[in-house]
Amino acid sequence: MAVDGVYDVEVSTPMGKRSSKITLKSTGDVLSGTVSSDLGSVNFDGGKVDGNNVSWSVSVSGPMGQMKLDYSGKVEGDNISGTIQLGQFGSAAFAGKRVG
Repeated sequence: MAVDGVYDVEVSTPMGKRSSKITLKSTGDVLSGTVSSDLGSVNFDGGKVDGNNVSWSVSVSGPMGQMKLDYSGKVEGDNISGTIQLGQFGSAAFAGKRVG
């Protein structure tokens, strides 16, 4: 199953729902891409693909300073869903649809 594409994603954070756009590009079992939100865009590489399972990490700057976000999810058809570990602030669910 190809995971490559652009996804419109909604994240359920402790501070409410947030929208983001995630671009995924796989090369074998290595994943790279971009996460874009109202906080800006962050490129990543060194993620992993295992069948329809995907995982990657990004570091973002926000109101609370620098934070590492660890994404873990699954692509099923044009849908993506999973969880994000929000540094020391717990985790949040995300879900979205491939738009490109």
